[in-house]
Amino acid sequence: MSATKKQSIRRLTAPDIAARKGQTPIVSLTAYTAPMAKILDEHVDVLLVGDSLGMVIYGMDNTLAVTLEMMIHHAAAVMRGSKHAMVVVDMPFGTYEESKEAAFRNAARLMAESGCAAVKIEGGREMAETVAFLVERGIPVMGHVGLMPQQVQNMGGFKAQGRNDEQALAIIEDAKTIADAGAFSVVVEGVMEQVARAVTEAISVPTIGIGASPACDGQVLVTDDVLGLYSEFTPKFVKRYAELGEAVDQAVEQYAADVKARQFPGAEHCFGLKAAE
Repeated sequence: MSATKKQSIRRLTAPDIAARKGQTPIVSLTAYTAPMAKILDEHVDVLLVGDSLGMVIYGMDNTLAVTLEMMIHHAAAVMRGSKHAMVVVDMPFGTYEESKEAAFRNAARLMAESGCAAVKIEGGREMAETVAFLVERGIPVMGHVGLMPQQVQNMGGFKAQGRNDEQALAIIEDAKTIADAGAFSVVVEGVMEQVARAVTEAISVPTIGIGASPACDGQVLVTDDVLGLYSEFTPKFVKRYAELGEAVDQAVEQYAADVKARQFPGAEHCFGLKAAE
């Protein structure tokens, strides 16, 4: 990359993403570490530091035990590894539901300590007042409706939503209410395609789909799913673009064999020894 291009890099903001409604699709992937953020940064518009890190990084069964401190540390790492993409961070379970004031304190801490550009909050009409409260105080908010992992216990597991008219209308109303409250975009997860399409048509801010519809204004996936690094479970809506898990397994197998056979390290890997010519 040339020095001129480096100097011209500007990090995307909430208004930039909001302006993409109906325009070029928004590309988003999850990131939890600086090295991965550095690789993804050139190709995506939004890096989402998702609470999915609980399962992907920490081996948890779900996202409920993820803490604010965990999100702050990973968000700061992603900020250090990126220069262009807007970095949005999930507010973990229990950090925003109690009251709008508690949500503000935790969101402000997350942004101040990590440097991220926005937070993401799950919930529909019940969270509208909180979204408005945060936005009015300078905290950009990305909404999240449909399947909400933090409410998986109430939803009876990771099941597609919007399967009947009542559910569909509720999801559309949730998205409209969150958008009207000031969210700059809304993630629509795990819903019937027709519902996601209707949500996209019904609200004035971009929708970012995951297990939703190609009609959404953008798409997001968990990077480890895309790359074949997380093999515990592959959702229907994931398209694998690589099988890096297999490549890692083969590389480590070869490394272990070389160590056991005393073929590594060789002279070329040691100080004070000359490699054979």
